[in-house]
Amino acid sequence: MDSQADKAIQFRQRHRGPEVLVLPNTWDVASARVFEEAGFPAIATTSAGIAFSLGYPDGQRIPREEMFARIARIARAVKVPVSADIEAGYGSTPEDAARTTRELLQAGAIGMNLEDTSGDPAHPLLDVALAVEKIKAARAAAVELGVPVVVNARTDVYLLGSGDLEAQYSDASQRLIAYRDAGADCVFAPGLKDAKAISRLVKEVRCPLNILAVPGTPPISELEKLGVARVSLGSGPMRATLGLLRRMAEELKETGTYSALDGAVPYADVNKMLA
Repeated sequence: MDSQADKAIQFRQRHRGPEVLVLPNTWDVASARVFEEAGFPAIATTSAGIAFSLGYPDGQRIPREEMFARIARIARAVKVPVSADIEAGYGSTPEDAARTTRELLQAGAIGMNLEDTSGDPAHPLLDVALAVEKIKAARAAAVELGVPVVVNARTDVYLLGSGDLEAQYSDASQRLIAYRDAGADCVFAPGLKDAKAISRLVKEVRCPLNILAVPGTPPISELEKLGVARVSLGSGPMRATLGLLRRMAEELKETGTYSALDGAVPYADVNKMLA
C-alpha cells in the first residue's frame, strides 16, 4: 500500500499532465466510493457539501472536529488520494492554518484547498500578506510531518464579483501569483468561466491552474487545450443530488408516482460497494 507521502507525490505529479486532472467532489463515503468506482484517480471533498449533509450552512460554520471526522471517514474508505477543502483554515492566523494542516494530514488527506476569504462582510478577502503567511504556515506544518501536502490556493475574487472584469482579473492574477510564490502547488479561481481569461491566466500564473466546473464553463476537452491543469466540481454534485430529491418529493406529493427513482443504484450494488 502506498504511504501517505507517496500518495501526495503521485497526486502532485497528476497536476503536470499529460491530461487534465478531473477531481469530483465528495461529501460522504457513499459518494466517494461511487466516484472511485467510476475510475477517477483521486477525489476531493467539498466543504459546503459536507456542511450541508451535517446540517450546517457553508462558510466555516461547521465545527472543525466534525469536518475532520468526515474527511477521515472518506479517506479511510477509498484507496485513491484525497484532497480536502478546509475553507480558510478554520482560524484567522497562520498558526491556525498550521494546526488545521496537521489535523488534515492526521485524517489521511494528502491535499488541501485553502481559500482567502475573511468572513468579514466589509472586507471579504484577506489581505494578501496574511493569505501568504497562512500558505507558508500550512506548508511548514506539512514538512514537519514528512508529507508533501499539495496546496491548492484559492481566491474568491470572481465569486464575489466586485468591480469590472479587468479589475477582477488583475486582482485575481496578482493574488494567485503571490500564493504560488508562497509555496502553493496549484492555484484556484472559482467563478472564472471565460475561455480567453482562463487562457490568459494560465500563461500569467505559470503554475497548475484549477477551474471550477459549473454550467457555462467550457467542457473538459476545451479546458485542457487552454492549459488548465485541474478541474473540480465543488458542491455541484451534492446540490444536484438534492435537486433530484426535491423533484422526487414534488412528484410523490403531486402525482403519487415514483419515476424519479428510475436510475437508482441497485441495493445489492451499494451493499457490495460498501462491504
